[in-house]
Amino acid sequence: MHIFTTALLQLRGSNIQQENLNKGIDFCRQAKSIDANIAVFPELWNVGYNIPSRNSNKDEWMKQAINMKDDFFMQFQSLAKEIDMAIALTYLEKWDGLPRNSVSVIDRFGEVVLTYAKVHTCDFDKEALLTPGDDFFVCDLNTKSGNVKLGAMICYDREFPESARILMLKGAEVIIVPNACEMEMNRKAQLQARAYENMTAMALANYAGNECKGHSMAFDGIAFEGGGESVDGVSRDMLITEAGEDEEIVIAKIDMNKLRDYRQKETWGNAYRKPSVYKILLSDEVNEPFKRKDARR
Repeated sequence: MHIFTTALLQLRGSNIQQENLNKGIDFCRQAKSIDANIAVFPELWNVGYNIPSRNSNKDEWMKQAINMKDDFFMQFQSLAKEIDMAIALTYLEKWDGLPRNSVSVIDRFGEVVLTYAKVHTCDFDKEALLTPGDDFFVCDLNTKSGNVKLGAMICYDREFPESARILMLKGAEVIIVPNACEMEMNRKAQLQARAYENMTAMALANYAGNECKGHSMAFDGIAFEGGGESVDGVSRDMLITEAGEDEEIVIAKIDMNKLRDYRQKETWGNAYRKPSVYKILLSDEVNEPFKRKDARR
């Protein structure tokens, strides 16, 4: 494989599902016309990121939750097969009790190869109305250019190094990140750090304009070039694309041959980790100043 082309759909959403369906199909077709291997939506595309406040009436919002048997979802399955392109579809997922904030990767044959629900829900805010996911997943995504080990996390997940680390340990080469918040300099630095420390490409799709102010972006995961064995590499900028604030399809071309060669010889990822001394990471104990009454574990 040489180039894995990711189309980050930086769009403005709506709280009307039919509008989001029509717009999503149109932009996926546009992504295919520029030879994308996968199109990635921002977080909660079927309803837009319009979670009601805790004290408001949430019944109407919850009625918009869908599953894989709903027409909204199945139309994207049919589309993926028709245009021979994978689609990372985000949606409010029907679930026992509270709904989930999910992304499903539909491959170019129309098959669902990965479904992930956001683990790190923002429980301090409106996302307390969601059921958190309980694991991270990686799939083997078949593209016309070759296979890619693809992982997924959603928005706030990227602020926890464990998210990307688990995906790396499960084999991810590329991690997609549907998003719905402003990507200011610190969050951008977090995403870059996730790419650097795991030697994985990171591709984030955000909402455009006033919703989340855009800046969809991708890092290719290759922090140094020309290194290996006893030779020190030269530091390089991993950022391969960053959008402005307007609606657009943001194309991220990831050179998989270079990334795989880099992962074979450099020192990050899982090469020199010492997990035997990390046992405290599995503790549920929380001490001051980090105790929060609304935290769910």
